[in-house]
Amino acid sequence: MEWLSLLMFVLVCVVLMLGYPVAYSLAGTALIFAGVCSLFGAFDMAYMSALPSRLYGIMTNQTLLAVPLFVFMGIMLEKSRVAEQLLTAMGQVFGRYRAGLAVSVILVGMLMAASTGIVGATVVTMGLLSLPSMLERGYSPALATGSICATGTLGQIIPPSIALVLLGDVLSSAYQRAQLNMGIFSPESVSVGDLFVGALIPGLILVGLYLAYVLGLGFFRPQSVRKDQSEQQQTLSVVSLLRALLPPLLLMVLVLGSILLGLATPTEAAGVGALGALLLAMFSRQLSVKRLQDVMLSTTKVTSMVFLILIGASVFSLVFRGLGGETLIEDFFTGLPGGVFSAMLVVMLVIFLLGFILDFIEITFVVVPIVGPVLLMMGVDPVWLGIMIAINLQTSFLTPPFGFALFYLRGVAPEGVKTSDMYKGVVPFIILQLLLLVALAIWPELVTWLPDKIYG
Repeated sequence: MEWLSLLMFVLVCVVLMLGYPVAYSLAGTALIFAGVCSLFGAFDMAYMSALPSRLYGIMTNQTLLAVPLFVFMGIMLEKSRVAEQLLTAMGQVFGRYRAGLAVSVILVGMLMAASTGIVGATVVTMGLLSLPSMLERGYSPALATGSICATGTLGQIIPPSIALVLLGDVLSSAYQRAQLNMGIFSPESVSVGDLFVGALIPGLILVGLYLAYVLGLGFFRPQSVRKDQSEQQQTLSVVSLLRALLPPLLLMVLVLGSILLGLATPTEAAGVGALGALLLAMFSRQLSVKRLQDVMLSTTKVTSMVFLILIGASVFSLVFRGLGGETLIEDFFTGLPGGVFSAMLVVMLVIFLLGFILDFIEITFVVVPIVGPVLLMMGVDPVWLGIMIAINLQTSFLTPPFGFALFYLRGVAPEGVKTSDMYKGVVPFIILQLLLLVALAIWPELVTWLPDKIYG
């Protein structure tokens, strides 16, 4: 009766596409299947006895405590106009060069991704601040929208990313389960810090590819970009750049540096980041009681959504396992010709397609616990797997017609910008991300070398 687990998975996807809340869709569909299948003897309700301990484990998980802290840090930085100051300063420095504003958008987006880790916030903020300026200066709508969407999705891969925090927790459980299934009763662990370190080199490579593309476009197709000849802006750039750049850079160094040097866990570093964002807002005179209330309310909403989805996903995975879904997936992957390569290719393709209809939170909590243990039992490195999944999801968030980043930007873009221009603009960046995925598949050391050096 293992086919019932696949039927449940397909039905959950259908329910989600109909627009029902994710947490209720996952838990509700699973409970209905559990109840009906138990009546026909296809599901043992004893599996449900493990649910209370799972839910208690979620609420007491120290790693997941980093989620509300990183969310608070990101939203506070967004509300305190850090991105606006950065973009203005970068525009003054690079504006006189061809494609300079596009370069500024990519660099600011990278810093925002490293500061906030929230894709939607970065895309919307950059769209509101930079898209009108790029269009006014004669940038093609395709290049302007494509660079903003692609840069916004860097929040998936550049630490401290919320996606990497959640992936790290899920992969840690999957890795331990895989080792126990292989008879290893003193299992090794993988942490969120491992993923943060492993994501640094691929993230910087991706930023470098973005910059090379827009600079190359400015050289070979100068009609698609413009430069700003304002001398007055250039004379003011050094002071304004330092004033805008140093605070977020200092915050990044405190957060990531404390993790890399082993001075703090990701959760402790998240607390440092939240406090640092609060102090930055205070020193820049952007902190008020009303703004603090808004930030705390938004943080509570996002955190509640994450934990509700995690609870729903726990119910789903428990019923999926009780219906024999794990055995079915394991038999399928081990029976594939080509071994690990074919299994990874199928998983990457499935996650890419699911990225059209599901957010990274649902995919992390529903799909990764299903396929993760099987791949890890086949010898796949957990850190490499996590980074590959993160970049894959980042690519699917850009891909027309369902990419989430496109929806975010469409909501704030001027009416004169065509959706077709947005689709056309993201294609080169999608190709660059796929090239990075291929490079990481050929040279896994790009991910694993730095964690081995630091933690090995």
